[in-house]
Amino acid sequence: MSKSKILSLLFLWIGSQFAHSQNSDSLFIRQIYDEALVNGESYENLRYLCKAIGHRLTGSPEAEEAVKWGKKVLDEMGLDKVYLQPIEIPFWERGEVEKAMIHEAIDLNMEVTALGGSIGTDGPLRTSVIEVQSLDELDSLGKDAIEGKFVFYNRPMEPRNISTFTSYGGCVDQRHWGAVKAAQYGAKGVFVRSMTLLENDPHPHTGSMAYKDGVDKIPAAALSTKSANLLHRMLGNNPELEVSLELNCRTNPNKSSFNVIGEITGSVYPDQIIVIGGHLDSWDIGEGAHDDGAGIVHSMEVLRMFKDLEYEPLHTVRVVLFMNEENGNMGGKSYAKIAKENGENHVLAIESDRGGFVPRGFSIAGSEAQVEQVRSLANLLEPYDLHFFEKGFAGVDISPLDDSANIVNPNILMMGLVPDSQRYFDHHHSNTDVFENVNKRELEMGCAAMASAVY
Repeated sequence: MSKSKILSLLFLWIGSQFAHSQNSDSLFIRQIYDEALVNGESYENLRYLCKAIGHRLTGSPEAEEAVKWGKKVLDEMGLDKVYLQPIEIPFWERGEVEKAMIHEAIDLNMEVTALGGSIGTDGPLRTSVIEVQSLDELDSLGKDAIEGKFVFYNRPMEPRNISTFTSYGGCVDQRHWGAVKAAQYGAKGVFVRSMTLLENDPHPHTGSMAYKDGVDKIPAAALSTKSANLLHRMLGNNPELEVSLELNCRTNPNKSSFNVIGEITGSVYPDQIIVIGGHLDSWDIGEGAHDDGAGIVHSMEVLRMFKDLEYEPLHTVRVVLFMNEENGNMGGKSYAKIAKENGENHVLAIESDRGGFVPRGFSIAGSEAQVEQVRSLANLLEPYDLHFFEKGFAGVDISPLDDSANIVNPNILMMGLVPDSQRYFDHHHSNTDVFENVNKRELEMGCAAMASAVY
């Protein structure tokens, strides 16, 4: 037989083996989707998490109840290991009083909620207001214009961006650092326009904020976009307008809590770990359904489906229900620190923390070669409307696995599930982030997308 004929037969054999492998993969991914859409347990798990337990603010009794629930559900799956990982967490409480008012001939209430981590006001705090669009604008105004007043940050999310997360990133600095910047110029407190694209939304959206050593702490609160628009109009008519704010939130000493962990041991590479997860905690003015109850049940369902489909993964697959993403990320930081101390080898990390909407694909934090590696699998996932495979941020909880202090594998691939983003910030960090605003089928599609990526 000629050399060229031998090569031709070899290429045909390699091609047939590749085609067989691709066909086998396609068939199993189809089984994953069938299982998620016909026998899925994610929606009922989310119902219990939201309705029987409720919000899960770090340090709250509800957060600790969620830890117990997560371990119980994982235990019932018959996994190889289920355990609690002790961590130390911050403990901030919102308090019972959240009031804001415009004082004119007729006093007008504003819809307001404290930003997570804010100090209280020690009774009503009343003074005039200066409106700005950016942190830098305070530098041009100077102390004489700001001292003794409230600073009102009123930069909206940009509606022209297709990705709403891009819009969020473009204005969240005023929420996170606004109190620090305003306090440096002697401001008495801060109001921030809520991070949502809804123009006349009556629901204020909370979120994390920061203080800085050596800078006075001042109270900080979010206004609904409806109230922000009202305050903007009234300041246009009367720049000397006065408003008042009353909060009795407080920060308590740190507490102990847990990450909840379950895993299936790899059949070939037990020491190579694929970690998947979301965060168990939430803010306390809704039920944390999209943020991040959806990510929790997405991740748990991956292991449940693998067990029920009798699939034995080659690598160890570990689910982590991280505690305290919202106001400290102590779950993610502690997990990465412990993983490094234990000498664990993480080869892949996938996070779901963008809601329970219909999945579009994955954001990939890795090298260009890794991005292309993921894209090479796109033909297997395209039939399920997964088409977004772009370089980008993977997630807050898994990010410490690749920071300078906790690198567990310099070649780790990290991915974040990317659902459709258009409605996410309608509910994000507000009291409308409830179970009723999650679509069952969209949630189940996200579970199948996560499981297919791991497979």
